[in-house]
Amino acid sequence: QVQLVESGGGLVQAGGSLRLSCAASGRTFSRYAMGWFRQAPGKEREFVASIRWSESNTYYADSVKGRFTISRDNAKNTVYLQMNSLKPEDTAVYYCAAARYYNSDYTTPEVYTNWGQGTQVTVSS
Repeated sequence: QVQLVESGGGLVQAGGSLRLSCAASGRTFSRYAMGWFRQAPGKEREFVASIRWSESNTYYADSVKGRFTISRDNAKNTVYLQMNSLKPEDTAVYYCAAARYYNSDYTTPEVYTNWGQGTQVTVSS
């Protein structure tokens, strides 16, 4: 299986930046895609960004497009989420996820098989 370890969350002022990291280990050869989701108190977990591992195709939620960038480092088996121009509405617990099975759409939580522990991102006004 794929094991995920996240880091990089914290407190930042509006307009600032953070970079989240997600280190993957285990049977990474069976991984099709990696994604980032977030969940605010009282809200459902929502899609943020995804990247197909073999092709590096990326996809972003409209709410973060142009501000967030998902990337990968194959040598380190790590996926990153660079977050710029942060807004208070970005405040949430951010989760890294891995999809073991092929799917044409990696924007829904149901297609992911492994999840990280989550890291808190808080953006102050």
